[in-house]
Amino acid sequence: MAKISEFTEQDFKVIADEYAILKESALKRCGDQSEIDTVQKAFDFANEAHKGVRRRSGEPYILHPIAVARIVVEDIGLGCKSIAAALLHDVVEDTEYTTEDIKNLFGEKIASLVDGLTKIKTVLDKNARADQMSMQAENFKRILLTLNDDIRVVLIKLADRLHNCRTIEFMPEFKRDKILSETMFIFIPLAHRLGLYEVKSEMENIWLRYKEPVAFAEITESINASVNDKIREIDDFIAPIHDALEDAGFKFHIKKRVKTPYSIWNKMRTKNVTFDQIYDLYAVRIVFESDLNASERDQCYHIFSIITGIYRYKPDRVRDWVKEPKNNGYEALHCTLMSSSGIWIEVQIRTQRMDDIAEKGIAAHWTYKQNGFVSENISEMDLWINKIKEILVNPDVNALELLDIIHNDLTTTDIFVFTPKGDQRRIIKGATALDFAYMIHTHIGNKAIAAKVNMKLVPLSYQLRQGDQVEIITAENENPSADWLHFLRTRKARNVVLDYLKQDRSVHVADGAKILKEKVEAAGYKMDNSMLSIIMDNYEAYGNADELYFRIGIGLTSLDNLEDVLKTARTEESKGLWSFSWLRQSHKNHTAPSAPVVKQKEELVITNDPASRYKYIFATCCNPIPGDNVLGFLSSDNCVTVHKKSCHTANSIAAKHGDRIVLPKWNSSEFKSFLVRISIKGIDRLGMISDITRYISFVMSVNIRRFHIDSDDGIFEGYIDLYVHDKDVLDKLIKRLGKIEGMSSVTRTDLE
Repeated sequence: MAKISEFTEQDFKVIADEYAILKESALKRCGDQSEIDTVQKAFDFANEAHKGVRRRSGEPYILHPIAVARIVVEDIGLGCKSIAAALLHDVVEDTEYTTEDIKNLFGEKIASLVDGLTKIKTVLDKNARADQMSMQAENFKRILLTLNDDIRVVLIKLADRLHNCRTIEFMPEFKRDKILSETMFIFIPLAHRLGLYEVKSEMENIWLRYKEPVAFAEITESINASVNDKIREIDDFIAPIHDALEDAGFKFHIKKRVKTPYSIWNKMRTKNVTFDQIYDLYAVRIVFESDLNASERDQCYHIFSIITGIYRYKPDRVRDWVKEPKNNGYEALHCTLMSSSGIWIEVQIRTQRMDDIAEKGIAAHWTYKQNGFVSENISEMDLWINKIKEILVNPDVNALELLDIIHNDLTTTDIFVFTPKGDQRRIIKGATALDFAYMIHTHIGNKAIAAKVNMKLVPLSYQLRQGDQVEIITAENENPSADWLHFLRTRKARNVVLDYLKQDRSVHVADGAKILKEKVEAAGYKMDNSMLSIIMDNYEAYGNADELYFRIGIGLTSLDNLEDVLKTARTEESKGLWSFSWLRQSHKNHTAPSAPVVKQKEELVITNDPASRYKYIFATCCNPIPGDNVLGFLSSDNCVTVHKKSCHTANSIAAKHGDRIVLPKWNSSEFKSFLVRISIKGIDRLGMISDITRYISFVMSVNIRRFHIDSDDGIFEGYIDLYVHDKDVLDKLIKRLGKIEGMSSVTRTDLE
């Protein structure tokens, strides 16, 4: 929170030094003296407006706009007007100046950028019902709506968010969790889609540092140790490549890169591998000046032929993103080579243009377009922006649902398939033959009965693969079915089917309400408004009971895990008390319905004792155990759901309902056992299972609930479900099992 105080001589010196660095960067981007004068004028104005104001960290507030402006010019590559808008972005919100004042002083374009940034922070109508909309979701909608006006507003907002993440240590923990969850759910995917690799990577690493601090520290330490050991080997690997490219007449430079802590952590988690099994830890980037008289792709493959003549390469790791660029505009040719010392090193081959676009994204697209360099993929960004605009203006989509739609769109990847005539079409990875039918035409989708893929008959649920040729078979008497919703993946196709089913909406709503009531009562609970609220939270009904009933009625929403949602998970498996520090600040215009009034920093004791006002349950999506980094969400019936901080579901909820965050702290009480799963992989041998079970049961005194293992051609793979007291016990067990002869990896994985 900003505070007023007199600045010291040291403060003025720091401000002058930081602005001098910004001005030096701006000189490289501004076209003439008048643009430099505009930047200077914006700084002078903002500096005076924020005079005497400090941030939470104690530093002068003006350092924040300066830092945002530096990101805008240095990391994103925007020009004079964007630099000025970044310097001015908090003036209208935090001072008495108006957008009209900015317009009179700096012109209409800079004023419109500042106005767009200010509107993003505008508080919602105080009469809006909290059970129907989320302030955070609406603000995200405002951010994306600026795509209709000027995408530079979004880019400056990303710079603002990055700097807030850089200084997040000065935030109270509840606000830190809220900001980081928003960042992971929307801002990081948005930076990725706009091609801002450096911005995305830095935000990911900050997220990991605070969400999983132990994992971040361990991975960072392992990276540093590995790089120190391998730096000479990497230099030795580069040397013959450098000489060969020089002999071939290329003008180039070579960069070295190490995989980021977040990307390593994410790969370890999703692939169930250890740090030592990350074989693309190192990367070498060859950036060359292309010959305008030759194809860029041919030149990339010429370099590929040179370097694969020196080192052996892994054929299944070649990625040609020059021929088929990623949907964020990224172009490069990737391959993975085996060095002379026996380590795998990824090599990325790019022209200077490709490298600029990979680092600066959409801003670099603009620059090259203005200078006459146009490539096939440049229109992909425009196509995506137009698609987002169509979603935003849909009156039937509320802000919370929009947030999920945008998140899903930002995090999907595309593949290319072909029509029977050979026309190439882009569709999301995971899409089915029926999705393809709806992409061609709504009528074809509605009347589809089967498909031919590569001349073979397949069902409509067939999941398409890269390069498939697809033909749809139709019948005039066919109509959309509710069963289709179970395998459709594209938003357009699902909406068409849902619209068709809504012709009998009232019937489906009544059926769904009846089904839900019967299942709740069969589980031993009473169906009331409080119970309905909990169910809607867990099934993403966006506060609309009829929508939930409708989805249940048509079979779209399965209630298979309803009992897990309803019951207090693992009540019998834990004892003692939780201590929660409520660090939430009050929101004058937004209070959750029936939420308890709790003073800031008031300590709450939350237990499963029936006499207690506050109860808690453990989220089944991530199964936290004592020692995990956790956060909780308080529902309207005073029940706290506890998640791991790195849980995807927790990030989704916190991005939409940050006002419900509470901060549970593990106390010193003795806990009983918690069920966890570890996945194992290694070389099979006589006595391997005996060695594993002996250590778990007799050395660690840990009970095994389930042991599943498969062995094929001397390699075994499986998982063990077991009960542990806390994370320290689990970490010790994993470390020891990893040392058993023949064991290649032991990792904690989610329970199914």
